[in-house]
Amino acid sequence: MTKVRVGIVGVGNCASSLVQGIEFYRHDRMNGGEPESPGLMHYDLAGYRPQDIEIVCAFDIDERKVGEPLERAVFAPPNKAIEIRRELPSYGVTVEMGPILDGVSEHMANYAPEETFLPSDRPAVDVAARLKASGADVVISYLPVGSQQAAEFYAEACLEAGCSLVNCMPVFLVSDPGWGERFASRGIPAVGDDIKSQLGATIVHRTLAKLFADRGLKIDRTYQLNTGGNTDFLNMLNRRRLGSKKISKTEAVQAVLPERLAAGDVHIGPSDYVPWQGDNKVCFLRIEGRAFGNVPLELELRLSVQDSPNSAGVAIDAIRCCRLARDRGIGGPLRSVSAYLMKHPPTQIMDDLARDLVEKFIRGEIDH
Repeated sequence: MTKVRVGIVGVGNCASSLVQGIEFYRHDRMNGGEPESPGLMHYDLAGYRPQDIEIVCAFDIDERKVGEPLERAVFAPPNKAIEIRRELPSYGVTVEMGPILDGVSEHMANYAPEETFLPSDRPAVDVAARLKASGADVVISYLPVGSQQAAEFYAEACLEAGCSLVNCMPVFLVSDPGWGERFASRGIPAVGDDIKSQLGATIVHRTLAKLFADRGLKIDRTYQLNTGGNTDFLNMLNRRRLGSKKISKTEAVQAVLPERLAAGDVHIGPSDYVPWQGDNKVCFLRIEGRAFGNVPLELELRLSVQDSPNSAGVAIDAIRCCRLARDRGIGGPLRSVSAYLMKHPPTQIMDDLARDLVEKFIRGEIDH
C-alpha cells in the first residue's frame, strides 16, 4: 500500500500522541495484536493502516524543538502528553522553523519555561517549498487556539504546494465558504475545523443533549466547563483568543437541539489552567431540563481524559480520508468526514448519520 506522506504544523502534545500512536499500532501488529486494535475507529481504512502514515516534515517555533530530530522533539518541553511508546525510530525529519505570526500569546511570557513556548530566533523557512520538496500529501495543523494569521498562512502554503489540510484547530477555514471554494477549485480535499476527541467533552455533550431531545425532555440550560494543565489551556487563559473556540464548541451542541438555547442559557468553553493536571483534561457538564408534567430534571457528569491521545485516532482517520479522496480525484471540503470528526464542519450532521455517511465514503458509495 502507498504511504500517506504527512507534514505536521505544531510539534506539541497532539503531534506527540499522533507520532507515538502510529508506532504503537505498527508494533502492536508486529507482535500479534488483536484484529481490532483498541482505540481506533478504523484499523484498516480502505487499505490504509495507521502505520502507512509517514511523517515527512514538521514545523514549530520553539527553540527546544526547532533543529531537533522529530523523534526527540515530540518529547521536548513543554510537551506533557502521556507516553504511549517511548522507543521511536529515526524518521530522518528535522523540525523546521515556521513563522511565528500570532502563534504565541503575549501572556505566555509570564510563565516558567517548562510550561510555555520559548520562541526561537531562527528565520522561518519557506514552508510551501518545504512541503513540495518533502512530497507531503496531507498537512495536519495543530496550531494554538487563536492563531488566525498563522492558520491562514499554512492554509495558503497548502494551496501553493497542493497539499490537503486537516485543520484540527478552531480557526474557520474548511468550514468557511471562501476557503472551501479555494480548495475545491484546486481539486484539493480538506477536513476541518476543530477536531473532536474520540470520547471528549463535546461528543459526550452532543450525545446527552440529543438523548434529552429524543426522549421528549426540554432542556432549559446547560454548561460545559473544562480544566487542564497543558499549553493549550495555558494559551487559552487569554480570553481574546477564544472567540472561534467558544463558537465551535457551542455550535456543536446547539446543532443537535430541536430548538436553540438562548445565549444566556448555554455556556461551553475552557475554564481554567491547572498546571499539575498536565495533559489530563477534566470536564464538568451540567444539563437542566424538564420532564413529564414539567417536573425538573438535572444531570451532572465529570469526565477525565488524557487530552492529546484522545484526538490522535480521530486525526489518523482524517489523514487517511484525505489520502483516499486524493486517490479518487475528489477535491474540496470532505463534508461527511468533517461532520463526523470535527466540531465546526461545513455542514453539521447528527453523529449517527455522519458516521453512516463516512462509512459510505470509505466504501466509495458517495464522493464526500
